[in-house]
Amino acid sequence: AIHGLRVLPIISLVLVMSFVPKDNTMAQSITVGSKKFTENVILGEIASLLARDQGLQTEHRRELGGTRVLWNALLRGDIDIYPEYTGTIIEEILYSADLPDNASLDKVLNEFGIGMTPALGFNNTYAIGMRRALAEELDIHTISDLRKHPDLAIGLTNEFLDRRDGWPGLRQQYNLPHLNVRGLDHDLAYRGLEHGSIQIIDMYSTDAEISLYDLVALEDDAGYFPVYDAVFLYRLDLKDKAPALVEQLDSLAGMIPASDMIAMNRRVKIDRVHEARVAADFLAQRLGLNVAPRIAGVQARLLRTTLDHLTLVFISLTAAILFAVPLGIMAAKHKRTGRVILGVTGLIQTVPSLALLVFMIPLFGIGSTPAIIALFLYSLLPIVRNTHSGLQDIPIPIRESAIALGLPAATRLFRIELPMAGRSILAGIKTSAVINVGTATLGALIGAGGYGQPILTGIRLDDIQLILEGAIPAAVLALLAQGIFDLAENLAIPRGLRLDFNKRSRS
Repeated sequence: AIHGLRVLPIISLVLVMSFVPKDNTMAQSITVGSKKFTENVILGEIASLLARDQGLQTEHRRELGGTRVLWNALLRGDIDIYPEYTGTIIEEILYSADLPDNASLDKVLNEFGIGMTPALGFNNTYAIGMRRALAEELDIHTISDLRKHPDLAIGLTNEFLDRRDGWPGLRQQYNLPHLNVRGLDHDLAYRGLEHGSIQIIDMYSTDAEISLYDLVALEDDAGYFPVYDAVFLYRLDLKDKAPALVEQLDSLAGMIPASDMIAMNRRVKIDRVHEARVAADFLAQRLGLNVAPRIAGVQARLLRTTLDHLTLVFISLTAAILFAVPLGIMAAKHKRTGRVILGVTGLIQTVPSLALLVFMIPLFGIGSTPAIIALFLYSLLPIVRNTHSGLQDIPIPIRESAIALGLPAATRLFRIELPMAGRSILAGIKTSAVINVGTATLGALIGAGGYGQPILTGIRLDDIQLILEGAIPAAVLALLAQGIFDLAENLAIPRGLRLDFNKRSRS
C-alpha cells in the first residue's frame, strides 16, 4: 500500500496531461489572437469576421498578454493571425536583426514562417501625454520640456516600462530626471490621470481617451519613437489553408485611416458598443461584407466562463491532491527527503502566479494547458505542508503504541496516522482550493478563459458590471469550495478526531 502511494504522483501527472482540453481541434479552423487593449481587440474581430465570411471555423482569443505572448503563440501555431505594429516588430520582437525598412522586415519574418500584410493605413505611435490644462500652465509642449519638471509623477504601462523602445531608452534619449515612475495597466493610467494621482502617461496616438479627457500628446522633438504602422501578422501556412482569407487581409491595405480607427475605438470605449459590432459595421461600410457578429448574452457568457473556470480548478486541484499527499507523507517519513520536498514546493510558491503562467507558455503554448499545469504546481505547497505537519504532530506515545502492538507500517499509516492527520490534510486542500479559484482568473491572460475574461474586459472598458460578472462568481465558487471541504471534514473525520487538540489534551 505504501508503494502504491508512490505511484499516485505519476497518476496525477497523467491526469493533468490526459484531461487537459485540447485547444486546436480542427485542421481548417482559424485562431485569431489580440492584445489586451481595445484597438487590438477590434482589429482581431475584423480578422475573425473575415475568416467567418470565408466559411472557416474561427476562434478569437481576445485580450491575451503582452507582445511576446502573442508572438510566441504565433510561432508555435497556437494562433494563426494577430494584429501588430511595425515599430513593435522592429524594436521589440526582431530588435537584434537591426532592420532598416519594412521590406527587410518582411524578409526576416518569412524566415520565421510568418507573413505580414501591407500597412492598414494608420500609425498608432506611442506618445507621452498629460492634461492640456496642466501642460499650458507649466508651459510644456515637448518631451524635452519635461526635464524642467522632475517632480511630476509618471504612470507608464508595465510593458512600456521594460520595452526596448519604451521608458529606458526614452529616459536616456531625453535625459529625464524623474524618479516617481510607476507601472500600471494602460486603461487604469487614464483614470489615474483624471484623478490627479499621476500627471504624465504613455498613450497610443489613436486612443479615444485623448479627446475624452482633453489630453495633449507632447511633441517627440528628438524623434525617439519609430513608426508603428498597423499590420496583421499571420503564419505562412495560412496561404495554403485559407488563401482567400490572406487575400482579404491584404486588401485592407490603406483602408483604415487614423480617423476611422479613433472613431472605432471611441464607439467601443465611450459609447459601449461591442467590438464585434464595430468590426462588422466597418466591414459593411468599407468592403460591403455583411457578416453577422456573434455577441453572447450574459447567461451564455456566464455559462462558458463557469465551465472554463471549473475545468481549470477541478483538473489542477485533483492532480495536486493525488501528487501532494504522497509527497507530504514522504516528507514526514524521511527527514532529508522532506527538507528537499518542502523546499522545492515552497520555492514554486514564491514565484508570482502570473510569472508562473507565463513560464509555462514556451513549453505548452497558450490556452488551458499551461494554466492547468501552473495551477497544479501552485496548489502543491499547502497540501504537502499540512500533510507533513499533520503526521508530525501525532503524539509520540500513540505512534509507539501502534508499533508495540506489532501493526504493519501500512496499517499504522492508513488506520491511525492518516485519520489523525485528516483535519490538517483537509485544511491544506481547502487552502489550495481557495487559492486555486482566485489564481485561475489570471488564466484569461494566456487564453484559458474562466472568470478572469470578463474581469479583464471590464477593466479595459471601465465597466463595473463586467468586472462583477467575473469577480462575484469567483468569490462564490471559492466559498462553495470551502463549504464542500468543510462538509467533507464532517463526513470523513471521525467525531472524536474533530475535537480541537487542546480540548482533547485538557480532557
